[in-house]
Amino acid sequence: MNLLPLTPPGQTPVRVLTIAGTDSGGGAGIQADTRTMALCGVHALVAVAAVTVQNSVGVTGFHEVPPQVVADQVRSVAGDIGIGAAKTGMLASSAIIEAVAAVCREVGIGRDGSAPLVVDPVAASMHGDPLLHTEALDAVRYTLFPLATIVTPNLDEIRLLTGVRVTDTASARSAAEALHALGPQWVVVKGGHLRTSADSTDLLFDGERFLEFRAPRIATGNDHGGGDTLAAALACALANGHSVPDAFEFAKEWTRRCLEAAYDLGKGHGPVSPLWRLH
Repeated sequence: MNLLPLTPPGQTPVRVLTIAGTDSGGGAGIQADTRTMALCGVHALVAVAAVTVQNSVGVTGFHEVPPQVVADQVRSVAGDIGIGAAKTGMLASSAIIEAVAAVCREVGIGRDGSAPLVVDPVAASMHGDPLLHTEALDAVRYTLFPLATIVTPNLDEIRLLTGVRVTDTASARSAAEALHALGPQWVVVKGGHLRTSADSTDLLFDGERFLEFRAPRIATGNDHGGGDTLAAALACALANGHSVPDAFEFAKEWTRRCLEAAYDLGKGHGPVSPLWRLH
């Protein structure tokens, strides 16, 4: 695996922004994003969109940050520090999504701007707890997706957003086409939850090419934050100038190693861990 370069001490590293919700248990959300960003050698910028009440067992509540405050966080760091790439995670409501989309267009984040945008359309936790109001699905489809350089939904989110239930390669391709029709430059259909083989196969699609990425499936129940980690690593690679296919290849291998290093935490699902890079 070719790791992203570490900036020499005293020099300013690449900057990547996460616009997402917190995880009080530290396994997913902004905590997972910033952990991966730091260990990928980039400086993490943060715009908090929601504060969740959760642990390894589940989510018991969340509080939305006012949309204008979310947008102002993005505007503040973009105007002073600069952004090499950005990712979104939990955005909670249509009002926040619309505010985020507007400020991204304003500061040049997204497929038509200078900073690539990874959209992870977080709709529910891995335990099935809702993290997105149902009325916000249209805002994801028609406001956020058209801005995206790449979108990284899980299979449940694909079903909610497109109505396509992915069960095999043919339905994965149908889902990719349905997602791409909503406007992003690239889409990925992740195969980690499709437990039909010993491999985990992800499908990348740009409207013309289907690219497959395979890796051995990691047998672990400690996979909390896996989607966040993948999207964060993808944003880091894009900020370092990699093409989308190369960036995704890096992110998939990064996440595989994080799954191998996952650890027990609390009474439920432990987190994937990028701490393997420290050893």
